Amino acid sequence: MKRIHLFEFEDFPWFPNWIRELMTRYIQTFHKILKTSDHLTPLVEKGLNYSSSPLILDLCSGSGGPMIEVLNNLKEKKKFTDLKLTLTDLYPNQKAIRKIKSEGKMEIDYLEASLDATKIDPELKGLRTMVSGLHHMKPDLAKLVLQNAKLSQEPILIFEISDNSPPIFLWWLAIPVAFITSLFVTPMVRPMSGQQLIFTYLIPILPLFIAWDGAVSNARTYTLEDMEELTKGLSDEKYKWEMGKIPGRGGNKLYLLGKAL
Repeated sequence: MKRIHLFEFEDFPWFPNWIRELMTRYIQTFHKILKTSDHLTPLVEKGLNYSSSPLILDLCSGSGGPMIEVLNNLKEKKKFTDLKLTLTDLYPNQKAIRKIKSEGKMEIDYLEASLDATKIDPELKGLRTMVSGLHHMKPDLAKLVLQNAKLSQEPILIFEISDNSPPIFLWWLAIPVAFITSLFVTPMVRPMSGQQLIFTYLIPILPLFIAWDGAVSNARTYTLEDMEELTKGLSDEKYKWEMGKIPGRGGNKLYLLGKAL
């Protein structure tokens, strides 16, 4: 595989949760700039056609990512009238949970308990989605995520916002670019907090973490060839995989869709 499994700060259990929350809030804003939901909506719609339940089970949700926008897009199309979204994470974002609970929207939930994407209860039916999450896992764990979906005969959609096709040395050029970009993107973060501003501009630890984790995310992203290797042995007459590239802002996006036939 081309990918290199370097570390990302937000993956460590010891990493302060309040910093992780600020970073995931920034990432959610970055998804809006990239219009990730526009790319995801037709893919999610396609995946739901193979689902046994009108539910999107989002994995590695962080602050919610683009999936709430995707749900709203699909609701507007009025094709999935009973569609619901359940957000989950290994490290659930408590602020996002409180916000979602306070809004009282029956179609959106965020599980308060930690959810391991490799060990999902087969009773949880619906389309599983993972946006910019698979690259956090080494190949053995990534394959377990896909295998778990296949054994449960539930569809799964993997989506990555980078394609890891440029030469390796370009990964490191992304660090200063991401650092500077974070200074311009941060004012668009909502909800804004004093912590977000202080630790971006006065004590700039957030731009450092964002820049490093962003560059390493590129290095860790599974290419389409890597995805083919991950899905070896996971196809049969009842379960198939498709994958592809989608052009968009900031470069190509990659997707992998597993579907029960």
